[in-house]
Formats: sequence, C-alpha cells, structure tokens
Amino acid sequence: MTQPEAPGGEYPELHTIIEPFRTRSVEPIPFSTPQERAAWLEAAGHNPFLLRADQVTIDLLTDSGTGAMSSHQWAAMIRSDESYAGASSFYKFEAAVKDIFGFKHVIPTHQGRAAERILFSIGVQPGQVVPSNTHFDTTRANIEFAKGEARDLVIAEGRQPQTIHPFKGNMDLDALRRTIAEAGVENIPFVMITITNNSGGGQPVSMANIRAVSEIAHEHGLPFIIDACRFAENSWFIKTREEGYADTSTLDIAREIFSYADGCTMSAKKDGMANIGGFLCLNDDAMALNARNLLILTEGFPTYGGLAGYDMEAIAVGLYEALNENYLRYRIRTITYLAEKLAAAGVPMVQPPGGHAVYIDARAMLPHIPDSQYPGWSLANALYVVGGVRAVEIGSVMFGRQPDGSERPAPMDLVRMAFPRRVYMQSHVDYLAEVILAIHARRETVRGHRILWEPPFLRHFSVQMQPV
Repeated sequence: MTQPEAPGGEYPELHTIIEPFRTRSVEPIPFSTPQERAAWLEAAGHNPFLLRADQVTIDLLTDSGTGAMSSHQWAAMIRSDESYAGASSFYKFEAAVKDIFGFKHVIPTHQGRAAERILFSIGVQPGQVVPSNTHFDTTRANIEFAKGEARDLVIAEGRQPQTIHPFKGNMDLDALRRTIAEAGVENIPFVMITITNNSGGGQPVSMANIRAVSEIAHEHGLPFIIDACRFAENSWFIKTREEGYADTSTLDIAREIFSYADGCTMSAKKDGMANIGGFLCLNDDAMALNARNLLILTEGFPTYGGLAGYDMEAIAVGLYEALNENYLRYRIRTITYLAEKLAAAGVPMVQPPGGHAVYIDARAMLPHIPDSQYPGWSLANALYVVGGVRAVEIGSVMFGRQPDGSERPAPMDLVRMAFPRRVYMQSHVDYLAEVILAIHARRETVRGHRILWEPPFLRHFSVQMQPV
C-alpha cells in the first residue's frame, strides 16, 4: 500500500518536542508571597532543605524520588507480592536489573546511599583511597565514615563551568594511573566512576572513557564499580554525542557500559523512575556474601532489602521506561530549553547543560560574594524568596569542609536545579527562567551567608545559616 500524500505534497518534518505523556491526575501547586517566603526561610535557619514542601512553588531541590510514576508502574504495584522471603516481585526486579546491568548478584536496598554504605563497609579499610571522576555527597560521606579517602579525578574541563566539552564527566586517565602508583594497589579497594557526573554539572562520561578506566583498573587487579544513578541519561548522551553509537539503542548502550564493570551502586529514585529504592550489584561471590550478611543486619532479607514488593515492581518497570528514547529526548531537551533561555541573557552556568539539571555558576554570577560567604547558598536562597523555587547548592557548604575539620573552597560553587521526572511542564520552566533572570538583573543585591551551626557529616542537610 502506498502512503497517501498530504495536502500540498509531502508530509512536513515536525521539530517540536512534546512531553511524551498526558496527564490524568493533577497535584495543586502552593503559591505564596515573597514576604511569606522570607519569613519561612528565616524560620528554617536559611536552609532550603528545612522548608516544608507546602511552602515551595517549584521544587527542584532534587530529582531523587520526586518523579511521577507511569500507569504501567502503578498497575505493576497493584500486582505486587508482599511475602517476606522469596516474593515474586523480587524475581521480576532481579530479572530486569540483570537484563540491563548484567551483574551476577543483585542486592536490593531501600535507596542508593544504603548500597554505598554496605559496599564501603565491607570494602574500604581505614586509609584506603577510592578514586572516581567526582564523588557525590553521600558517596564521599560514606567513604569518609569508613575512614577512607574519596579522591576526585575528573578531567580539567570538568572543573571549568564555561568550557564546552561533550563529556566533561570523564575521568583523567593519567591522574588515575598516578593515584594507583602513589597510593599503591593494596591501598585502593576499587575504582569508581559516576554516570552522569552529578557534582560536576550532570555531565556525561563517554563509552571510551568508561572502557579505558576499566582497562586501567583491571590491569592492576582492581575491581571497577559504577555509580549508576543516571545511567539512562548517560546512555542518551553517548548515543547523541559519541561517534559510532547513533544507531545503537540506549538499552544496548547501557548493557555495554556495565559490561566493563564488576559491580554498581544504584539509586532507583533517579533513573529507576521510582519514589524509593536502590540496589548493589556485584560479580564477586565473596563480596556479595558479605554484602548480603550486612544487608540482613541493617536493611532486610535479601529478597526485599528494605523495599516493599510494590517498590520492586515499580523499579522493574521504571528501569525500562528510563531508557525509552522518546522520554530521554524530551527530558534532555527540557534541560537544554531552560539553559538556552538563561544563556541568552548572560547567566553563567555549566555548559553544555547536563542531563537532569541546570547548574548556575554562582561564583561567576555573584562575584561580590566571597567564597567564605557561600555564593551558591546565597543564590539558592534568593531563588526561593523571589520565586518560591527550591534548588540546592553544590559548592563550599556541601564540599568545603575537609575530613580534618578545616575549610577549603570547593572547585566550583554551583546552584543545581534538578528536574523531577515527568512532573513540570513548559510553563513551569518559563516561570523558572523569569525568576532567575529577575535575580540576575539585580544580582548585586544578593547577600552572602555565614554558618551558625553545622553537624559533623553532610552538613548541608541541616546546617543553620545567617545572612551577612
């Protein structure tokens, strides 16, 4: 059968990227005045983490567990098996993880940091060094809690917000070799890499770099572990930016990525498209046995690991939905759409835009605020007061305090606006751009902050601040 012609000749090529879903249930958004928000922020110790959710209009604090689940996920949840041991929901979850990630042992946990804690508890000895491109906050904290050193080895371009590079999350291979030589193989339990590189602006890692890191690690007899939280987004960037992968499906790209590794940690609250959950995958039988023993002690039986059956069902479906190319095209375009609006007005940010968030370069936007007064934190608070937007600082509050208690400015002082998956529409993004541009126009009026009180670990979650 021949294809019918459109009126006027051939069908036109359409370029508008639309949300690949439609809405059947809505959640009201709270609105407030700047005066109300200023009072709420003061009551929260000038810490956006301590605000109530009903005090926030656009919540971009994190993309972790904040997404909307699909009708297929909700249907799967209704079918769940809540048996304590051997639930059928676990075997569906395990089959999906093995199909995509390919590892021998799948160990469920209630979220990604639990997988990290188990891995580092059984694998890291005091004084050992764990190299990565850039460790995120919970990864670093769990390594340091085990008395190890989390060492960041991202390429130079990854520390330069304005520099354009297709894979700014890549690990510096020469730095990795030097680290292995200086620390000694016996003092490195494994080599890690984070995809995408969250602390460095959500930047992807190339397949060539993943393969090379794997080869260096295995050349020295070291296991290679991937922090896989945003593996689907990283797979999309490989497909669209790396030579030789344009015609490869994101599913097959993901399978190749993990074929080079010996295990992974995963927060399924990101590219698992679920509101809770995670897992630790390993190929080594002895490590997996030790991990399961600790899992039973702290999380639960190995066939649920702190998760309800319906959580495992949601993840089993969500892992595939995250790899859907229509979804990935829309998601990455959403981030780029906001970045283009901001760049046109001269707002400094990490370029090119990452996969799950736009990262404003607060140090460049607010040069009148010294590092000691935390420009990223100050900008995040301004976003909230002006527009009810909750974002997160990824800078010297999060990463400035050293293990010995000293203070050192972070390599970059960023404000991350992380987009929950399948939640906000274009008008929300347009509003967000308006808020940011209003602050940028009066950026010299933004005030710095100082710390009044801080906890010993992960201080950004509960620190108390005061405007200078």
